[in-house]
Amino acid sequence: MDVTVAEYIRRTVLKIPRDEIKTVLQKWGFLSEAQLQSINFRQMKENTAQEVVQLCEENSADIRQAAVLDVIYNHIYADKRMWSVYQMNKTGEEMEVFCLTDFKKKIKRRLQSALKNVTITFREYEHNAIWIRIAWGTPYTKPNQYKTSYVVYHSQTPYVFISTSVYKSNLPLLCQALVVASNYHDIREMELRSRSLNSLKDIVFKRYSQNFQTYCPRPLQDRNVAPESADPRIIHENRNEKERIQRVNQEVFGDGPQPKLEFAQYKLETMFRSDPKMDVLDKKEPFRCLVKFSSPHLLEALKSLAPAGMADAPLSPLLTCIPQKARNYFRIREKKGLLPGNFVSP
Repeated sequence: MDVTVAEYIRRTVLKIPRDEIKTVLQKWGFLSEAQLQSINFRQMKENTAQEVVQLCEENSADIRQAAVLDVIYNHIYADKRMWSVYQMNKTGEEMEVFCLTDFKKKIKRRLQSALKNVTITFREYEHNAIWIRIAWGTPYTKPNQYKTSYVVYHSQTPYVFISTSVYKSNLPLLCQALVVASNYHDIREMELRSRSLNSLKDIVFKRYSQNFQTYCPRPLQDRNVAPESADPRIIHENRNEKERIQRVNQEVFGDGPQPKLEFAQYKLETMFRSDPKMDVLDKKEPFRCLVKFSSPHLLEALKSLAPAGMADAPLSPLLTCIPQKARNYFRIREKKGLLPGNFVSP
């Protein structure tokens, strides 16, 4: 076994949490059950990794098997990467039967014709998800297995999830190969990014439960009220208000968990309104601003504002329909005037 392959397998094993190493190796399927039983998974991870490398040497592992192990690791720990969503478009509405064999051949042919040294690995998962791992090289250098690009494509859908390495110069080539292999016309980035791949899928595939409010929120009320013990009527009113907030919050956000987004950004452009008699502005220029929101779990944070008493219920539609605006990014940009500003990305 090549020394570079051995080192890559060792580093991959070291990235896996100690309690999950055996499970990951079982999913890999390269080592026999007897070989797995011979490994001491309770010792230091470095020693465990060395034992795995020795067994791989006995089985004459090459870079293809090492790449499969890396795909399995990234599938289990997809949140370690930053993912971007791309949407492909057809010129017509015709539907074609998807052939995985042809898809793989076209991807390989397109990439290998442009770059002589490139390692491409495929693995199929549930819900027609095709995971593609690309290690990039040049005509004069071998593929760098530590700086890879990952693509997750669900067949029969126009959406592609891409996590790139530092070689961003290869991204146009990758996108071109995906368009050709999947028989689409073009591809565009949706500017929808997150480390939670499943949350991105929930948004674009509409797999989460959220209702969108169609009425205006109540005005903020005076919160300087007397203690509940002062008057039974206040106790009753506060209890009703809490029930109302809980009910409205559930109507807006739904029953299920929210997709995990960490960042949202709005570009707002609107006209400044003032009394014509005051003549505040000499020129009728639009008022522009950039509003950013960030949180470890943005939508759950927004969901908790009203119950915590930090905002009135229901929240503004500008906040509650962030996933909907992200999903309709291109349609919103084309139909100007429907929103106070163009939604950029969560």
